[in-house]
Amino acid sequence: MNGNMTTRHRTGSLAIYIHIIAWVLLFTFPLIMESHSEGIRWKDYSWHLVMPTFFLIIFYVNYWVLVPKCLFRKERSRYLLYNALLIVGLVAFFHLYYMPAVQAYLAGNSATTQELPDPHRPPRWAFVVKDCIVFTFVAGLGTVIRLSMQWQKAEAARQEAEQSRMEAELNNLRNQLNPHFLLNTLNNIYALITFDTEKAQQAVQDLSKLLRHVLYENRGTFVPLHTEIDFMHNYIELMRIRLAKSVDLTIDINANKDSQTPIAPLLFISLIENAFKHGISPTEPSFIHIALNECDGTVTCRIENSNHPKNRSDKSGSGIGLEQVKKRLELLYPGRYTWTKGTDEKGSVYASELSIQTRKQKTKKP
Repeated sequence: MNGNMTTRHRTGSLAIYIHIIAWVLLFTFPLIMESHSEGIRWKDYSWHLVMPTFFLIIFYVNYWVLVPKCLFRKERSRYLLYNALLIVGLVAFFHLYYMPAVQAYLAGNSATTQELPDPHRPPRWAFVVKDCIVFTFVAGLGTVIRLSMQWQKAEAARQEAEQSRMEAELNNLRNQLNPHFLLNTLNNIYALITFDTEKAQQAVQDLSKLLRHVLYENRGTFVPLHTEIDFMHNYIELMRIRLAKSVDLTIDINANKDSQTPIAPLLFISLIENAFKHGISPTEPSFIHIALNECDGTVTCRIENSNHPKNRSDKSGSGIGLEQVKKRLELLYPGRYTWTKGTDEKGSVYASELSIQTRKQKTKKP
């Protein structure tokens, strides 16, 4: 939030500087173009200031008044009417009062008699039309600049609101996911207590390590990959306690043990939870193969397990884990992940492969 306010402040300051520089150049242009062989003729220069002054009036009347009061309120007719009255009034003043005054001044100044109107010059109406067109252009310039600023403010506000919405939704998803993970783990420990209390006690200790990670170490949107791998190892060891020796469980991790690659927490653990929940049968051969690889910023987790779907009477777990994983992926890695999952033709093997590009790709210039 503070960063956005600082950026807006810098943008506003830059706009003020641009306005000042532009008007200084416009007002000094007649002075620069005059010949200074006889020194600066300030009286002549002052006559040339009226047109830039009219430009300034038209520009800021549109910039500060007509656009906010009319166009922002969808009152286009009032905007056009007031602009027409302003332009016609200034053009009338210029040609009915100012130009006769200038001509009278030039006629009475012997040093500038050569500047008297040429009888072969275009008719006055041509200059009136030309000034109306120029004033209309200035009004349009002020309008376009103010509308573009308003659009930028609206876009910045939209992006800020979108960022706040995404953060709130992510927090909501995390609050749903963590209890879901805890519920599944407690169900496993509960099952372990019935046949091996010592292992259950060890499982509680392991669970405390996992909870420390869930409650304290993964509070950020992203965590280093190595901490998430350690968490996966601890969880798998906790689940291994209750597995029969006949279950084929393999783990293949190909990543730097100190990898600092930022990754969203508890994404892969949801896939592993799903494998333990649906891949183990007390009566049929079962296996779970877990592989995780990191290469050039891409982290891929592939899990294959025997498919033993839960029956409807089995209510362990809430079944919301994979749904939340999908939502979090869309929020955190839009367009930067692939996730394929499903069973083989026989329906006996379930495979899930999630690949995440952790670095945003830079768009190549044509």
